[in-house]
Amino acid sequence: MSTLQTVNARTGEPRGKPIPASTHEEIDAAVTHAAAAAESWASSAPIKRAQLLRGLAGALEIDAETLVAWAELETALGPVRLAGELERCAFQLRRFAELAEAGVPTAALVEPAAPGAPPRGHPGLMRQRQPLGPVAVFAASAFPFGSSVLGGDTASALAAGCPVIVKAHPAHPGLSQRLHAVARQVLALNGLPEGLLGMVQGAEPEIGATLVRHPQLAAVTFTGTQRSGLALQALVQARERPIPFFGQLSSTNPVVALPEVLALRGAELATALATTIAQGGGQFCTSPGVVVLLKDPASDEFVAQLTRLLGQHKPQPMLSSSTRSAFDAGVRGWLDQGAHPLLAPPGTPLAPSAQLFQVSAARFLERPALRGEVFGPACLLVRAESRDDVIAVLRAVGASLTVTLWGADADTPDNHALVRTATAIAGRVLFSGVPTGVTISPAQHHGGPWPVTTEPQHTSLGDAALDRFLRPVCLQDPPPWLQARRGLPC
Repeated sequence: MSTLQTVNARTGEPRGKPIPASTHEEIDAAVTHAAAAAESWASSAPIKRAQLLRGLAGALEIDAETLVAWAELETALGPVRLAGELERCAFQLRRFAELAEAGVPTAALVEPAAPGAPPRGHPGLMRQRQPLGPVAVFAASAFPFGSSVLGGDTASALAAGCPVIVKAHPAHPGLSQRLHAVARQVLALNGLPEGLLGMVQGAEPEIGATLVRHPQLAAVTFTGTQRSGLALQALVQARERPIPFFGQLSSTNPVVALPEVLALRGAELATALATTIAQGGGQFCTSPGVVVLLKDPASDEFVAQLTRLLGQHKPQPMLSSSTRSAFDAGVRGWLDQGAHPLLAPPGTPLAPSAQLFQVSAARFLERPALRGEVFGPACLLVRAESRDDVIAVLRAVGASLTVTLWGADADTPDNHALVRTATAIAGRVLFSGVPTGVTISPAQHHGGPWPVTTEPQHTSLGDAALDRFLRPVCLQDPPPWLQARRGLPC
């Protein structure tokens, strides 16, 4: 039997006893129990869903000190950052509790019968939404609370009326066990079956493959690398009955910094950018990996300031040895493709220093290998000769979770072209600030065109995240008793 091991992310040393990986029988049992709970949870009252989600939020906060300590041990992301992430996770659970209680997942559109022949005349219609059923949630390494056992995918699926089976991330097995224990206690206190929120563990790819192939599974969510995500998607599509796969994958998140704004606020923007590149070891899916600059003295000064500020950041241990290896390979790839290093100190075996490279727009356009995500504290500056170059670079980047446009504030044809290009390739376009720190709100969209998101019409963060797990159903001439349920499934 394979095992998982908690590893001190700051020292690389193992901690505690090995944790057995889930067997095929345990994976089957987790999905089977979730399927057994699916019908009753789909028809559960909104207040019952809200009580569970609020109970999970409260239990997180009660056990916050222990949970943050475990997260710090396994991720080295720092207690301040992790405490903030736990608080955000609790907020997210409560936000979906509010949506459930307000009846958002069970809202129905009622259209009374209209006399006459079609197309003007029609029978009485009621459009409601049906929960999909058991959802497999693949936890992410970089967010041990926000995208893990009790993270956004779990919260939105439960609010929608779907049971969840979490595939815990192998980088933090000890924390995942403790989070699942918290969840089991809350389920018991609410008189709910354990199968409503199950969990499986394991680092072997076959464990995830076994989970997504299970015939009773109804949907899958995944946050991680493009390679792993597309491999899982292929398995899902190869099922006898394909199911939705909601993957949020690699992204370079380009920033365009125009000379006009750099001349006015270059030092401020260099500080913000250096901080967001280096914070948390750059291990954010929205970390800016490409910065596009036009030829101008203000751009030159900005580069000098950014180089100096990035050099002042202390190395941050990465989440795992495999994450560090991938980072090193990405940086070597930039060098191999002709990028020029502006800042490339060696760091330590566990903690790379921030890296800053530069390349011309012409070379960036010639070398597709320069356009992939380098996950970690690294950024590639692309020096453009013209606005046309900037547009071409954005188009070459292609799909991205975010594009940031600093200095596109005036209503000009050039800025229209920039915004058109940015909205064509990204799910979120920023005109100030930095792309890290995604808010949880009704208007938020966290996604982008394929392949950064496998279902681009959906978001993985924000209120609309629960729409992923609901399927429309139209009831024609429903009897009064069914109308009285106001969209709540039977």
